[in-house]
Amino acid sequence: MYAVVKTGGKQYRVAKDDVIIVEKLAADAGSALELDEVLILDDGKETVVGTPLVDGARVAATVLDQTRGDKIIVFKKKRRKDYKRKKGHRQDLTVLRITDILAKGQKASAVKAAVPKTEIAPEPKTEAAEAAPAAEAPAKKAPAKKAAKKASAKKAAAKKAPAKK
Repeated sequence: MYAVVKTGGKQYRVAKDDVIIVEKLAADAGSALELDEVLILDDGKETVVGTPLVDGARVAATVLDQTRGDKIIVFKKKRRKDYKRKKGHRQDLTVLRITDILAKGQKASAVKAAVPKTEIAPEPKTEAAEAAPAAEAPAKKAPAKKAAKKASAKKAAAKKAPAKK
């Protein structure tokens, strides 16, 4: 049995106990989640193609790790124009293990149900939680900019060599 799931703008063919790497999902390592955008569901006898999604089908998964991909170097250059730009980028990724593929009406097994399901939406902040960090923040000190400027001006004057006649 396999399914084609859409997440993070990409499509993945998954089967039970597969490990896939997808774009970052808001879930902690060890938590369970369900992917409900199932495009194709195949049970070995019959293939159901969604229009665009298969009704009621979902894929249960466990988050193994939150990680980052390899570094990608973005280099831009325009010849004869003295234009060069170099930037690096690392994509945030989530490693998932597919625990179950559920068709319409099926429920997850008892072992999978024991794992707490994570919510995608962030938790609302309470007034007490917002007030506590503000009270604990220490007062900031003013930086000593004038002394640093004077010291750098003296060093610059000392480095200049006397003019030759």
